[in-house]
Amino acid sequence: MDIDCDGRRTRACNRKTDPYFLPETAFQSSRGEPLDSAVLPHVVVPGPGKVWDYRKSGLTGGSVVAVVYRDRVRYGVIGDTGPTGIIGEASYAMAKALGIDPDPSTGGAESGVTYIAFKNSRISPIESHARARSRGGALAREFVGR
Repeated sequence: MDIDCDGRRTRACNRKTDPYFLPETAFQSSRGEPLDSAVLPHVVVPGPGKVWDYRKSGLTGGSVVAVVYRDRVRYGVIGDTGPTGIIGEASYAMAKALGIDPDPSTGGAESGVTYIAFKNSRISPIESHARARSRGGALAREFVGR
């Protein structure tokens, strides 16, 4: 897992803490502002490309995701897009929730992270982590047949 700190400038996420910091996210909050990577657990999907186009898979900004690392499962949303050839990036907040070092320069996890995106599962507003957790839990139970 690589750490995404793009979006709203915060104490944790800014140009000094992340040399690749961008002040925007592909998807915005309900107020039309960039998402806050330090607060909102989310993942980054590759931008539409020749290999894969997330939109053709029933996914969009705000689609619910489950991220699994070791003995933890955390729910969030798709909150940003990245380069077409890279997959496996998540927000500072998602990394922290999973117990992964969230530092955008030195943190992340080499392996062992599983991402599950639920198609046609968009929540609104995108920044409602409570809705992502609730909907994610229900979708996960449905996925495993419970």
